[in-house]
Amino acid sequence: MSKLVYSFDSFHSRIHTLEQAPAVDVIGIGLESGKVIIHNIKYDESIMTFTQEWGPVTTIAFRTDGHPVMATGSTAGHVALWDLEERKLLSQMRDVHHGAVASLKYLPSEPLMVSTSADNSIKIWIFDIADGGGRLLRQRSGHYAPPSKIRFYGPNGTDILSAGQDSTLKSFSTEHDKHNKNLGQASMNRKLAKRKGIKYDEYKLPPITVFASETSRQSEWDGIIACHLGSPVVTSWNYQKCSMGKHKIQHERFTEEKHIEALCTDISSCGNFFIVGWNKGHVDLYNIQSGIHRGQYGQTVAHSGAVRGVAIDGLNQIVVTASTDKTLKFWRFKKKNLLFTLKTDLSISQILLHRESSMLAVANDDFSLIIVDIDVRRIVRKFIGHKNRITDMCFSPDGRWLLTTSMDSAVRTWHLPSGRLIDVFLVDPPPTSVTMSPTADFIATSHVDDLGVYLWSNRTLFSHVSLHPLPEDYIPTQLLLPGTHHGEDHHDDISDSTVSVNVDEEFKSPQQISAELITLSLLPHSRWKNLTNLELIKKRNKPKEPPKVAKSAPFFLPTIPGLTPQFKQPDVDAEKKVMSHVIDFAGLQAESEFIQLIKENIEMNNFESILGKLKELSPSSIDIEIRSLSPIGGGSIEHMLQFLQFLQHMLESNQDFELAQAYIAIFLK
Repeated sequence: MSKLVYSFDSFHSRIHTLEQAPAVDVIGIGLESGKVIIHNIKYDESIMTFTQEWGPVTTIAFRTDGHPVMATGSTAGHVALWDLEERKLLSQMRDVHHGAVASLKYLPSEPLMVSTSADNSIKIWIFDIADGGGRLLRQRSGHYAPPSKIRFYGPNGTDILSAGQDSTLKSFSTEHDKHNKNLGQASMNRKLAKRKGIKYDEYKLPPITVFASETSRQSEWDGIIACHLGSPVVTSWNYQKCSMGKHKIQHERFTEEKHIEALCTDISSCGNFFIVGWNKGHVDLYNIQSGIHRGQYGQTVAHSGAVRGVAIDGLNQIVVTASTDKTLKFWRFKKKNLLFTLKTDLSISQILLHRESSMLAVANDDFSLIIVDIDVRRIVRKFIGHKNRITDMCFSPDGRWLLTTSMDSAVRTWHLPSGRLIDVFLVDPPPTSVTMSPTADFIATSHVDDLGVYLWSNRTLFSHVSLHPLPEDYIPTQLLLPGTHHGEDHHDDISDSTVSVNVDEEFKSPQQISAELITLSLLPHSRWKNLTNLELIKKRNKPKEPPKVAKSAPFFLPTIPGLTPQFKQPDVDAEKKVMSHVIDFAGLQAESEFIQLIKENIEMNNFESILGKLKELSPSSIDIEIRSLSPIGGGSIEHMLQFLQFLQHMLESNQDFELAQAYIAIFLK
């Protein structure tokens, strides 16, 4: 039973953290008032007291490499270092994290400290500076605000560009965390922001809402263009330099106007030009390398409403623009003249072009989707199913699938050739963005109020999946996002289909796997691979002349009696008769040991002993034993049928597959 041993007096403030000190019977107590008390629990005495000016103490850590130093964290993201011998503040580490410091830990007997925070980062600090402070050694961090737009970058499908609501642009690798990149925080004056600190940047730009990327000229100039929430400024980014580009574009016509916002952008496949659509109906063309304005589409404006989407085809011939004025317009890329106007029934919220197939996906404000062929300029498909605003769309690399996400928490996959829905599942919280890798092995999603970017594997690449159209009354499966939680597992919110998937992933023993899959034996190839060619091998290896045994001369050579002594010649014919080893199989009717083993075990269905016997024999012995089953070899039809039962059992067990094939081949031969 738990028993109260001792009660301490009140410390006149809420206690936020307790930490054991290296000294015996001494603990550090962090209070909400900002005080840190070093207390001896054996004698109930306070040894020393410190006060930090940044508010409540969130965590305490003691250094264990011989230096009497204590570190305390605060809700402001700062860390204070205290000298316990001189009882004074040793150093301050400001802006260690963007949020409250959740935990501090010194590594045992090393000048290293690990810090974590709710800003989605973990950092390691090394203390090798003369003033006793720490410097950042390495870190793993993501967005400290939920990502709003994600896209795979490059043709390999290993990097994901992610724009977060923290105004940063990051690159996450699907292979290893060491390949992650941080392209920085969007700012109108990066140099001044570095001097003052990113946290106190007065020229910080709003979060990125839409961005477009192209890798064809990334080694020569900027390859990423981004639009920002409620801002008329369009920024460029350089992936290889991991920084913002040199261009911050805002058209001169908007210098005096207010409430101007860049809503959409796209980069040409050659990597030289990009297009920007504005909420006032303007569509402008710019050069990426110089940032020079190359013209506008339309005499004054391209649309009478806000431009919600722009797209450039793969050959730089056609530009497609979409607007809230319920029109899709097709323009000449170079001459900028209008070619065709396609009217829709509803306002358009966003568009997405698959350049290889010339298919344009259009999301409407009534949550419906239409597919437009930009070559013939007409609607070829229409999809209805979402029950809330469509947040993002992406095509598969071959252009046969269209994946869409919406605020109804659904991720849907549409099959364009058949025009039907083939897959749908629900996630909580609702997804805000979706992208598919160029190799079609992963899709990535981001979600509302969630800092993570989630990867989903494409099951069609690893197993056979029947992609049949789903019925109209199909109930989607609710899937749980991966994460960590405390306490017991809760399965109340999981549907039956999800539970069945988890059951399939349970551990299976080798015997269970053998019942489903074909397995091979562990015998070397020389024991079974050449069984069918055994006669050919023997014929090829047969010597041209039989080996001659050297005759040993007798001590006394035989002689022929007579006047002249003569040696007696050996009788060659007699030796040939003696050395003859011709066997008459017709006269041998006795059953072999192998045949007797088959007769004894077939009736009891004991096939393992028969297989074990065959595994012990050499290829020549196996050939002889199987040949002896036939009536010509001394067996009978009954023996051959019994051996066929044994072979049938081997095939049904799915084990020792290559041995069964070799035995069948020699038996049929």
